[in-house]
Amino acid sequence: MSIADDLEKLEALRTNGTLSEAEYLTAKKTLLSENIPHAEHPPQASGIQSVDVNTWCLLIHLSQFCGYLLPFAGLVVPIILWQIRKNEAEIIDQHGKVVVNWIITEIIYFVISFILVFLIIGIPLLLALIVASIAFPIIGAIKANNGEVWRYPMSFKFV
Repeated sequence: MSIADDLEKLEALRTNGTLSEAEYLTAKKTLLSENIPHAEHPPQASGIQSVDVNTWCLLIHLSQFCGYLLPFAGLVVPIILWQIRKNEAEIIDQHGKVVVNWIITEIIYFVISFILVFLIIGIPLLLALIVASIAFPIIGAIKANNGEVWRYPMSFKFV
């Protein structure tokens, strides 16, 4: 049965006096809200659930630690995860951009700190970078699991 048929039945019931004007309007509103998508009830992006979105965002942040297992995996894996799912939900795209921006910023900070090692000041800078490269992905993953986007401090915006 189509929406038009249901509306005709409601109109006939109102005309016969079976439904009052208030009952008719309530039934019509209910019928239309069930069959016509509204901005109040947006469909999930590509059928992906919010828990899955949060999990993907969490994995994008934590995948930076893959670099401790395989060289350069901490650079490549987050980008691959982001590229696989970025079109499915806007928040995944935002988290991927945050992580990529941090990776690029981290490389820049490493090069500068390495050069400054010869002036002694680079040693504490490298230690601070190591602490940040461990703490920031963990904090970002926790925030992602809660559905929040957290921009890493001191991160440049490239993407």
